[in-house]
Amino acid sequence: MSALPADPTPGRHWDELVRFWEESDWPEGSKVEIIDGIIVVTPPPAAPHNRIAEKVHRRLYTVVPDDWGVYQTLGVAHPSRGRLYVPDLVVIAESAVAELEGSESAPLMAAELIVEITSPSNASHDRLNKAAAYAEAKVPLYLLIDRFAPSGPTITLYGEPEADVYRVLSSVKFGEDIHLPAPFDLTLETSAFPVG
Repeated sequence: MSALPADPTPGRHWDELVRFWEESDWPEGSKVEIIDGIIVVTPPPAAPHNRIAEKVHRRLYTVVPDDWGVYQTLGVAHPSRGRLYVPDLVVIAESAVAELEGSESAPLMAAELIVEITSPSNASHDRLNKAAAYAEAKVPLYLLIDRFAPSGPTITLYGEPEADVYRVLSSVKFGEDIHLPAPFDLTLETSAFPVG
């Protein structure tokens, strides 16, 4: 993982930082995000990570409204906080994506659900920084699939954001089902999630 420090405030420095993020030649397959004004580059996810993303992605498409999309590489930005994330999955209205016209990121506040799957290099960001940022942006639901939780692989659904804190709606171990409430009303079976 590498980082390039930058001023986290919006405006001239934010615009330069985003332009650098958009125009640089990053290693193929890597995830490049702006976390609190710092560009963070992480290696491509491993096969188990991708298998979990694919399974959740497939299930979400069975329940999302026709005018919403499920995206795997869409950047979502919160410029006033110096943040531009690329969640493993983001459910967002297609109208928010259609309005981008050349921009590489959608507004974080437009997301309906964000799914993050931890990797060894990003687990603390997913558990702490991103959870706080998503709550602060009032993203209604945040699903954290934590393959590397200290107590063993877990899935935690957060909701009811207030300030920069979510309420834990449900938390289960891999192998147990977890239910996403309305507007999804979806039960995810996690028995096929790879642990390693």
